[in-house]
Amino acid sequence: MRTGSPHSRRPGGINARFNQTFSSPLNGDAGERARDLYRLFCDGEFHITDARTAEMAKLVENAYRDVNIAFSNELSVVASKLNVDVWELIDLANHHPRVNILQPGPGVGGHCIAVDPWFLVSAAPEESQLIRTAREVNDNKPEFVLNHVVPKAQRFKEPRVAVLGLAFKPDIDDLRESPAMYIAETLADRLPEGTILAVEPNIDELPASLADKGNVELTELEDAVQTADIVLLLVDHSEFKNYDQRRLQSTIVYDTRGTWRTLL
Repeated sequence: MRTGSPHSRRPGGINARFNQTFSSPLNGDAGERARDLYRLFCDGEFHITDARTAEMAKLVENAYRDVNIAFSNELSVVASKLNVDVWELIDLANHHPRVNILQPGPGVGGHCIAVDPWFLVSAAPEESQLIRTAREVNDNKPEFVLNHVVPKAQRFKEPRVAVLGLAFKPDIDDLRESPAMYIAETLADRLPEGTILAVEPNIDELPASLADKGNVELTELEDAVQTADIVLLLVDHSEFKNYDQRRLQSTIVYDTRGTWRTLL
């Protein structure tokens, strides 16, 4: 007898309400028994199905989100080429009652959305072309950011680049599969004469992949912003949203999240 439910915890907090899907492949009443147990401490709907469908449902949830994020990320690349403010563009398009474009960013990270779609692609490679393409679009977005920032930084003899955020999403300390981490690491490699001022308010020390670089410093927000030649916003942490933008007027700013509505 086995019961199970796809992982449904949100990094950074646990929702008080869940929609649980249980699988009971070997015994028909196992799912009901698991459902009764979960009802003791969870609200929400409970669905019982077979193991294959339950596991695929979790993969599909994340693949669906990945595809939608890929559309907004690709749109930001197109808008940049055409010199259009992507944030205003999305805001206007979303006034249509059946349009809900997500906000673009520097890529997609985490241990779910950035990983789960590949299980579907691996299981059915010929039939999952859209899912594969979405993954590739999102995986390529960090290079788009780097291709904008590095040439600007190279104009300075010893550039100082403030990288705001290392986590894969706002207000957490989880760095797994984070595009911000990749960008920070690559900036350190491509700007060997420069200094990368990493600002991540949710960690106390740099991860080894950055600490070993030699030209990366974990820095407080104010110190980084006031001493940097370029400020690169990668994660929309609350601390960054609340920062006084007037203090950035004399600095080159690249905002990949639309937090400060600066066109990248």
